[in-house]
Amino acid sequence: MGEILAWLGDYWWLVFPVGGAAFGVIGTVTGLFERQAEQEHRRKLETIEAKARAKAIAAGSDVSPEAIERSDSAGRTQRLERLMETHDEVTRRWLDYELDVAKLIAFPTMSDGREELTAAFLRAKKVADGLRPASAEERIDAETLAEYRDAVHDFEVAFDIAEQNARRVRDTGFTDAERRRLERAQQLLRTAVDTSATAAERQVAYKRVREELDGLIALSDGAIEVLEKKVAPEIEG
Repeated sequence: MGEILAWLGDYWWLVFPVGGAAFGVIGTVTGLFERQAEQEHRRKLETIEAKARAKAIAAGSDVSPEAIERSDSAGRTQRLERLMETHDEVTRRWLDYELDVAKLIAFPTMSDGREELTAAFLRAKKVADGLRPASAEERIDAETLAEYRDAVHDFEVAFDIAEQNARRVRDTGFTDAERRRLERAQQLLRTAVDTSATAAERQVAYKRVREELDGLIALSDGAIEVLEKKVAPEIEG
């Protein structure tokens, strides 16, 4: 953070021509530094906990290798549980976008793998998913636990940055004509899920939503399934 402030001190004159975009970038980078600091704090706490357990065992009467192993195993299980909870929470936040057509229309870059920050998040998710143990009780060594911990932290940071960017840019990457299509899709979506509308009105609205979004936003199979259940039972047949 100090390096950023020093740079701004030397190049303060750039703030005016760059304008709002510069503050958007600075905000994203600042958020990244803060997240990294939080990660480092968590790692220090984990180290302190491990040392405290070792000290407690050494002070007791049972200092056998088996006792130390039991303590280490219990500690790893607890840390693994916390990491898996964080992993699940970030995944849930991602699915809030991935499965909600209204959110995808409002924040389209969250589903666009061509967007650099979204692509980085999806790569981090793939790594974390690949390293995730089957359960918190699975026996893993300290190195494997550290690798999974770092992957989950990277996954969380990458998602936060992608989400901040999506909420900042919204639909600015689309042309005026494309933005009008997104607006129509949002309006039609309200009719498609409106229980007070007739079956015919909801069916027509649903089909037109899909037409308006075609070529603009790639809807996942899960998002389509969730939407059809909201419009159901009219279009299930």
